[in-house]
Amino acid sequence: MSIRLGLVVGLLFAILVTYLASINPSHAHLALGGDWAVDVPLMALVVGVFGAGAALALVLGWLRDLTRAYARGAVEPPRPAPAPRVEPVAPRRGPEPVSARAGRDALIERRRWADALAAQTQLLPAVPREDKAAEEATLAGLHYEIGRERLERGDLAGATSQLKEALRVQPDFVPAALLLGEAHLKAGEPRDALRVWERAAEAPQPALPVLARIEQRHREEGRPTRMISLYRNALDRHPDNLALAFGLGRVYFELAMLDEAAEQFQKMEVRAADLPLIHAYLGAILERRGQFRDAMEEYRRALRLSDSVQWPHHCEACGALHPRWVDRCPSCRRWNTSRP
Repeated sequence: MSIRLGLVVGLLFAILVTYLASINPSHAHLALGGDWAVDVPLMALVVGVFGAGAALALVLGWLRDLTRAYARGAVEPPRPAPAPRVEPVAPRRGPEPVSARAGRDALIERRRWADALAAQTQLLPAVPREDKAAEEATLAGLHYEIGRERLERGDLAGATSQLKEALRVQPDFVPAALLLGEAHLKAGEPRDALRVWERAAEAPQPALPVLARIEQRHREEGRPTRMISLYRNALDRHPDNLALAFGLGRVYFELAMLDEAAEQFQKMEVRAADLPLIHAYLGAILERRGQFRDAMEEYRRALRLSDSVQWPHHCEACGALHPRWVDRCPSCRRWNTSRP
């Protein structure tokens, strides 16, 4: 029972006592000890005794509630103060692709290949999906440049590791395949070199330098029929590729198969009359046959068209023309984009 309710009940009880005492005038003689005695209205005595009991009960209840409240406060652990709200921290991202590319390009221009490789490795996960292929080509190019430098220093193991990593990133990376074969040759492993080049020759895009390396190995090993099969098989996969047709005609000529060579170059002349190399070889065939006047005319045509004796290439990325195959385009500075 609350204290406020107890006061209300006590007030009502006092009013009741006053009313009963007014209508019951009887008294009771109450001895308090010795000669001390008092006369008390009977109703006042009854009501007083009852009120004293009620007051005692009220005090005992209040003490019980106070004891329980104290016990709860001693047993229960204090509640922690509410923590302030912490805003979530955004995950830390790598450098923005634009600024990261600029820093990487600066390192490439200074030929700091190892630092550029580290920057490119950090950049690659942040680039958009549509840029992945180009950035992976750059990554392969950096591995290639490091491998090339190590090969020049005579570090065959380090060069091989970097060149293999370039091919792991981009399996059709022709410059790395060419150089990896050269590293195997320097290590006294010609079969491994040939295996690397033959694997590269199976790529969707034919690469004349790779075919030339394979052709050279077959020539050194005295296997002319394999030289012919090399270009015939490539032409079966790419029948419209003039560069492969030229390679087959050149092999025929070098093997003194003049009739087959003449037929091959004459077919090409119908499709590309302005290519100087075709006329140069036709002139050489006519000269071997003793047809000197006709041979001189073909030579003149070849000289008028160009002074180049290699098959022209172009950059697949920017379209720049190259007089021969290059590992890196001088115009756009991209690797592995030179196509016949």
